[in-house]
Amino acid sequence: MEREGRAVGAASGELVTIGEFARLSRLSAKALRRYDELGLLRPALVDPVNGYRYYDPAQVEGARLVAWLRRIGMPLSRIGRIVALDAGAAAVEIRAYWARVEAETAARRDLAMYLVDHLSAEGGAMSRIPGSTGSTGNARGTGNAGGTGRTGSSGGAEDMGSRGGRGSSGSGAPGVPGVLGGPVAVPLAIRCAALTDTGAVRTANQDAAFAGPRLLAVADGFGEGGAEASAAAIEALKPTAWGGGDGALSAADLLNALEDTADSASRAVRDAVAPCVDPDGSGTTLTAMLWTGSRLGLVHIGDSRAYLLRGGELFRITHDHSLVQSMIDDGSLSREEAASHPGRALLLKALVGEARSAPVAVACRPDVRLQEVLAGDRYLLCSDGLSAVVDEAELRAAVIAAEAPEEAVRRLVGLAHEAGGPDNVACVVADVVVAAEE
Repeated sequence: MEREGRAVGAASGELVTIGEFARLSRLSAKALRRYDELGLLRPALVDPVNGYRYYDPAQVEGARLVAWLRRIGMPLSRIGRIVALDAGAAAVEIRAYWARVEAETAARRDLAMYLVDHLSAEGGAMSRIPGSTGSTGNARGTGNAGGTGRTGSSGGAEDMGSRGGRGSSGSGAPGVPGVLGGPVAVPLAIRCAALTDTGAVRTANQDAAFAGPRLLAVADGFGEGGAEASAAAIEALKPTAWGGGDGALSAADLLNALEDTADSASRAVRDAVAPCVDPDGSGTTLTAMLWTGSRLGLVHIGDSRAYLLRGGELFRITHDHSLVQSMIDDGSLSREEAASHPGRALLLKALVGEARSAPVAVACRPDVRLQEVLAGDRYLLCSDGLSAVVDEAELRAAVIAAEAPEEAVRRLVGLAHEAGGPDNVACVVADVVVAAEE
């Protein structure tokens, strides 16, 4: 009798067959069976005798959402979380997912463009060898001529990402420094200083900073194991870990070294926060520059930042992996609105523990690229404890005014305190100098 009643319910239009539901939802019957097995989209009724699946027409909207999310490439595990949310929370999740996809696509594009330039330059060199049959390529120059970078015309900081620069493919937008096409002709060295501060509100310092002749790094830890995470990430990048002591790495070798050290930092953070009660709720941002003596490599994830002062202009050379930055990028939020947005601390990418339940900030690979280097450049790396409370005009003025890196980091931490010091602060300032001067 029970089976008879169910069959009548299905036949009367209250429920529909899997074939009809597939037509309504734009999902194949095969996909529906798979989603049932995964617990993602259960049928309203499964006949206990013949196993036929029947669906309630009210399930169509949810099924269509699954189909649309699959169409943009979202993994099934994430779709399962989204379909369980209300509409507003689901919208936030989808925005966060797509912002991460775009960031990762941009990183792959940058690497592809670097390879194009690198191989074109090699082709050009081959064509100049007598007897070579290689095609001619367009070799890229080393970039803008520049002086000390601490004098000259005024100007606010410029974000390479927002100006559409090509990152690791070259100089990007006109006037914006890009990556290095080849080793510099004059031997250069790094003169640097680092400083961290707890701030005026926090009781513990989870930020970390390091400045040495081969490594510049800041990391902003969060969660129960934040201090351990930030320290572990920087430790994994120290020269002894990546073999950067001889300064002889080619551009291709340095890119490989950057990938390896980024993976090492990810593993180090996972290990560091593993003892925490909630390891996937602890982690760190990381912005670091590795120096071989002729080339500079950038490793970046999260919302800590790197700036370059050159010719009196301050350029932001990293792009925040945050929800508000993604909203600024798509035009749904202005920079002024972002400063007070309730989700301004929400990261789309960070180094975290095993990501089991974290809805947005998930473990993923840092961006890596090569950065153009000129004598006279001054670099600033900082956590958002500085950049979120001190505007870029003040940053520029402080970085220009300081004679030496040690003075610069003290000025910058002082500015954060003057702004209320609501967060931990970490900053590194480094000058690129001719080696003979150093």
